[in-house]
Amino acid sequence: MVRSSASVVFAGPASPGLTLSPLRRGGGDPCYYDDVDGSIWRTSLMRTGPVTARIRRATVDTVDCEAWGPGAAEFADTLPALLGADDDASGFQPTEPTIAAALRRVPHLRLGRTGRVLEALIPAVIEQRVAGKDAFAAWRRLVTRYGAPAPGPAPARLRVPPTADVWRRIPSWEFHRANVDPGRARTVVGCAQRADALERLVDRPAAAARRALMSLPGVGEWTAAETAQRAFGDPDALSVGDYHLATVVGRSLLGHPIDDAQMVELLEPMRPHRHRAVRLLGASGLAVYARFGPRMPIPNLAEM
Repeated sequence: MVRSSASVVFAGPASPGLTLSPLRRGGGDPCYYDDVDGSIWRTSLMRTGPVTARIRRATVDTVDCEAWGPGAAEFADTLPALLGADDDASGFQPTEPTIAAALRRVPHLRLGRTGRVLEALIPAVIEQRVAGKDAFAAWRRLVTRYGAPAPGPAPARLRVPPTADVWRRIPSWEFHRANVDPGRARTVVGCAQRADALERLVDRPAAAARRALMSLPGVGEWTAAETAQRAFGDPDALSVGDYHLATVVGRSLLGHPIDDAQMVELLEPMRPHRHRAVRLLGASGLAVYARFGPRMPIPNLAEM
């Protein structure tokens, strides 16, 4: 069993949980586990193969990682980027009062990048237009059934995400049983068919990579932004089209709900850090939420 280790030392307080939390797809995510000792377990499919990683804050400013599996050395090499060590917020000086207050509360928020496009894109497609709990359940079912066992001493329920070839070959009825409608299922398969080209997007500027993602059938602005946030660490990838986001931003900054167009206008002065501003709102506790319903009530397709 290949095993690697790495450490990252930051200039200020380390916060791996805050940086990595967007990668968690619900409480039962088979690729992410918050251990009782504060460690974070994550699985991934690197170019060199599957990996299980255990990430923990060792000291106030240091994060340690142990990794197992064929992809362990590659994962260790990419750990600084994953933890946001390459994130550059030096030009971010918000004047909007609430965002400025959020930055003072969470001055060491770091946006990480996985560098793994398909792993970010497919769950984003599954989450299109449905309630989070339904999407998370679908992701959990498909990855648990079609993913590979996690290498190393991983918690029992962890799995490595399916390869692109496996995603391409999942039968339509299995998507149906997971409550993924035919449109989203076709998009997942189509993205998997273009996996090699998609992974090369990590070498392109983030804005250009987002445009390339939106050229895919079934991938719009919201899905491209959600992917870019995680795979590229894109600080400007604003999730336009999210069922809740504009309302949260409006309530938090203006005291009343707004629509997508108004949100884009309101956050324009924060370009190229619009996503960073949104993350700060949530991380600081200054976001104002309302009672929400699901994005779209969907039937249980497996029972139809």
